[in-house]
Amino acid sequence: MNRTADVNVELLDWLLERDPANPGVRYFALRDLLGRPDDDPEVIQAKADIMSSGPVPTILAAQDPEGYWVRPGGGYTPSYQGTMWQIMFLAWLGADPADERVRRGCEYLLNHSIAASGAFSMSRKPVPSKVIHCLNGDLVAALLDLGYGDDPRLKIAVDWTVGAIIGRDDIRFYKSGTSGPDFACVYNDGQPCAWGAVKALKGLGAIPLARRTPEIEQAIAIGAEFLLSRDPAEAGYPYVERVNSTWFKFGFPLSYRSDVLEVLEVLAALGYADDPRLVNAREFVLGKRDELGRWKMEKSLNGKMWIDIEKKGQPSKWITIRALRALRA
Repeated sequence: MNRTADVNVELLDWLLERDPANPGVRYFALRDLLGRPDDDPEVIQAKADIMSSGPVPTILAAQDPEGYWVRPGGGYTPSYQGTMWQIMFLAWLGADPADERVRRGCEYLLNHSIAASGAFSMSRKPVPSKVIHCLNGDLVAALLDLGYGDDPRLKIAVDWTVGAIIGRDDIRFYKSGTSGPDFACVYNDGQPCAWGAVKALKGLGAIPLARRTPEIEQAIAIGAEFLLSRDPAEAGYPYVERVNSTWFKFGFPLSYRSDVLEVLEVLAALGYADDPRLVNAREFVLGKRDELGRWKMEKSLNGKMWIDIEKKGQPSKWITIRALRALRA
């Protein structure tokens, strides 16, 4: 087995071990740290393990036969157990896009959660006034990961994201949701929201380079400059109160909140890894390693999801794989 130059053997072995509670970690370590192709036998087996043990089977077991979770409709509520959240979690955990249950969930989401504007809405009966960047960006990224890049419904959601960022004339803004261009959001007192910017760029960044239009690239550039306009390690973005402490605590899975690590992940993946404005963010992330090179789970959704993932306060394979991918970019 080839070893990476910047990850010690013991740390890599920890991430590559067969772990029934977190089988996705091995899959992502093989793919993203060792660069194994999809047809590699170990990658194929790791992908199969995701579907047979750990969080993914538990999430899918809670799915209604029609494809939704908990109750029909938009699926934002109940938080972390509704349909929208499960599609995001499935993508982040590495679920197989070809699995019939995964596809049924994606189809239900696309058929019941999109507002007339073409974007994903928070409301049970989706309306444009409840569309926000953080939710839309996370769902765009998840559905792209789950194989829906050619779906016309998703392309319209991408187009809304782009138009809302650049302030295109055909986009209508609402005081009760996305309230203006440059990521303005009602939940940030109408100011540009950095959480929303991170998630929107995460969605646009999941689009293959060959498929990015000039407008998509323009929206990415606007978002990147906004995130780099402040030191991500300080997160002093526009806000009416103090900086939210969750910026500085790493977690998995993330919700609508973001953190310094996700800023680094998203911007590095978009080609900004060498930007000098990210130096402090890299140092901040590196400073959280323990003596064995691992990162701890500092914030958690445990007790709120269908299944708990790792333990808060303990070394986390998921946070460690997140950090290593971002730093290697």
